[in-house]
Amino acid sequence: MDTQEQSQQTQAGSEFEREPVPKSALLGFKSFIGMYAGEHCAGTELMIGPLFVAAGVGAFDLIMGLLLGNALAVLSWMFLCAPIATRSRLTLYYHLEKICGRKLVTLYNLANGVMFCFLAGAMVTVSATAVGVWFKFPMPGLNDLYPNSVGWVVAVAVVGGLIAIVAAYGYQTVAKFANVAAPWMVLVFLAFGFVGLRQFIDATGAEVNSLGGAWQLAKDHIWKGGAPQEGQVKFTFWHVTFFAWFCNMAMHIGMSDLSVFRFAKKSWYGIASSTGMYVGHFMAWISAAILYAYQLHLDPSDTDVLPGPLAFRACGLAGLVCVIIAGWTTANPTIYRAGLAFQAIWPKSSRFKVTLITGAVATVAGMFPAIAMKLLDFVALYGMVLMPMGAVVFIDFWVIPRLGLRSSYAELSGHSLNWAAGLAWIVTFAACLTAVFIIGRWSLWFVSLPGWFVAAMLYMVLSRIYQNRVRPPTAA
Repeated sequence: MDTQEQSQQTQAGSEFEREPVPKSALLGFKSFIGMYAGEHCAGTELMIGPLFVAAGVGAFDLIMGLLLGNALAVLSWMFLCAPIATRSRLTLYYHLEKICGRKLVTLYNLANGVMFCFLAGAMVTVSATAVGVWFKFPMPGLNDLYPNSVGWVVAVAVVGGLIAIVAAYGYQTVAKFANVAAPWMVLVFLAFGFVGLRQFIDATGAEVNSLGGAWQLAKDHIWKGGAPQEGQVKFTFWHVTFFAWFCNMAMHIGMSDLSVFRFAKKSWYGIASSTGMYVGHFMAWISAAILYAYQLHLDPSDTDVLPGPLAFRACGLAGLVCVIIAGWTTANPTIYRAGLAFQAIWPKSSRFKVTLITGAVATVAGMFPAIAMKLLDFVALYGMVLMPMGAVVFIDFWVIPRLGLRSSYAELSGHSLNWAAGLAWIVTFAACLTAVFIIGRWSLWFVSLPGWFVAAMLYMVLSRIYQNRVRPPTAA
């Protein structure tokens, strides 16, 4: 983005919450590269990578599953989310208000905002573990649910407050922060992986003179494919694939990143998400897993997943600083999105103040480590909750006009509740949740894919009934 465009957006002082983003405020490709690299090469990667080891995944299943799953995620951003974003240039929340009506979108925005707060809270948790290494206060373990020390609570409060302030200044500030931090963080995460491998080589005496030797070390000592740790689900190739694809389902298939890509000049900018997927959700997860596997190699009873100590053992002070900043770059856009969701409920409220309050809620959530320690389960559930409305947006934008029906029907009819969209959302989520309870927890990562098609079909059928019964004023 050039200086003139930056000046125009700054002078406007608006995030365009209830209007299309004007041409003068559009951002260049570089902004999205930095944001996605910064958001997805982040502190939570030091939680997720170790959890793969805890789930007993094998080396082949992990590598191939990540290659495929991350490719599917990039394609979802490119072909599902970004094309709609660059045509409508609306936030997800205002887009849904036009489709679903004020009453239904208020309920959705509340659910979306709360889930984003919990997700951001997990990122604050990650950053606080680095502070714990410095100040040496007790930190939570893998199975802890509640804060276990005053020092922990204070650290989370300080880190969360600073993150909320950055997010409150808007998307331009969030993108700028990510662009500055991302290149350095990427190098540190890469260092984590190499240092971890060096530690394994020294500890095991393995001969690693080629890729074959490194692969053998990975199979024998890092991702051994054994039984999962207590309380964890056994992961296979398909678990890894679907997790990598759907861990950000709310953003691409669920359409939350309409709010991000509405600033993009071209829809193909969706490919910028690949920097996050293959730098963050591939390289960083692998590096973090190596560090955790080495921790288990030294002491099999030490199963705590604490990013701060893991990073400090590998890279000292630079590792701790990386964990803190990495938590920031992930939490910043997440709190920004949550603030937009809540601001859509109270449109006359200041987005700045709403985002600060949202950051406070995320900070309180971050004090409870259960969310971060169960992050694999949480992001799967999160995507399941928001996925049906992504199907509604997709069908309403592309398919509904081809069926001879009208898009954005709540706005057109003047009604505050589109029950066709509401039923598609609630019935789909209830069906997916029921399937998980019947089939088992292992299915949590799989039910959302058929759920999207269920939601799409329901919305098409119900929309025909709804639009035949509820006529717009001009057609009465």
